[in-house]
Amino acid sequence: MNRFFRLGGSLAAIALALTPCIAAGEPLAPLPALEPPKREQVELGRLLFFDPRLSGDAAISCATCHDPKKGWGDGKALSTGYPGSEYFRNSQTILNAAYYKRNYWDGRMDGRDLPTLVRDHLTEAHFMQVDGRLFAERLRQVPEYEELFRKAGGEPSFGRTLTAVAAFVRTITSRNAPLDRHLKGESGALSASAQEGMRLFQGKAGCIQCHDGALLSDQKFHALGVPDNPKVFEDPLRHITFRRFMKTLGVPNYDNYRQDPGLYGVTKEKGDWGKFRTPSLREVSLTAPYMHNGVFATIEDVVEFYNRGGGAHPGKSPLLRPLGLTDGEKRALVDFLKSLSGDPVVVEPPPLPEYKLRALGKN
Repeated sequence: MNRFFRLGGSLAAIALALTPCIAAGEPLAPLPALEPPKREQVELGRLLFFDPRLSGDAAISCATCHDPKKGWGDGKALSTGYPGSEYFRNSQTILNAAYYKRNYWDGRMDGRDLPTLVRDHLTEAHFMQVDGRLFAERLRQVPEYEELFRKAGGEPSFGRTLTAVAAFVRTITSRNAPLDRHLKGESGALSASAQEGMRLFQGKAGCIQCHDGALLSDQKFHALGVPDNPKVFEDPLRHITFRRFMKTLGVPNYDNYRQDPGLYGVTKEKGDWGKFRTPSLREVSLTAPYMHNGVFATIEDVVEFYNRGGGAHPGKSPLLRPLGLTDGEKRALVDFLKSLSGDPVVVEPPPLPEYKLRALGKN
């Protein structure tokens, strides 16, 4: 918005953006439908997602860190890693994971290749640390799995397991959110407060600059100045995991870091220090705590952080600025953010098939 103001005692017509123009990006929209995966693969993948036999010591499953009853995350600020280790980042929800172009907080994996993403979760030392040959042999000792794999395309194998789990993950998507119903023209889908929050989201608060489109994410990387979570370096197990992870990525001088470098760890470009991928805001009311290190416990905490203009960071995004929201505006914005959660996407843990003795020569 251009304003006139008095400069040096004389009236000057100055085209100055005292209130930065909101770059809306993609308009808000319902999520487009995904191509449905094969039913037989989804059925198999659902069992495998909950089966601890896919981890190295058969003690944890995908659902350990991506619990359907906890917004498909784990509800912790920092994730618990493979038994005997602790992790240094927040476990992101896998709701709508199939829509991302890049995955993980640092974007190190192609989100459009879900089987490879599943492979990374299974084999990464601080996630599930399994050898694909090992769990394939385990599954071959379960007759029900042999039958399900056959229906899905062949005998139990590493590759078919990745495909099946990825097929199941593709079904974990947002459904019937009040925002979507509002965008489709349903009167009363959003409360008056949530509608005010939506106007703030797209205007004064500027959220849509990074949280746009159907996914409510620009899928880009930004430095926000999020406060460090001191537990990352106070807890020896988390610090060890951090060092090992950065060494694996080939990050220079990793042993002297006391701050998560984010995207820099992947690209090694100085301008990427402290940048993290913009998460989707869909189902955001279910996925606390927030940010890459879980440092904010509530949505209200996050709104207040942005209202202050973010934190201190030398490469902080120029999109961040103090917002000057009133208490009422903050409440309205929170009400809108809560309208981004739809029908519960909950899958009950299924009964898992058991090992059985096999006939000699058939195992």
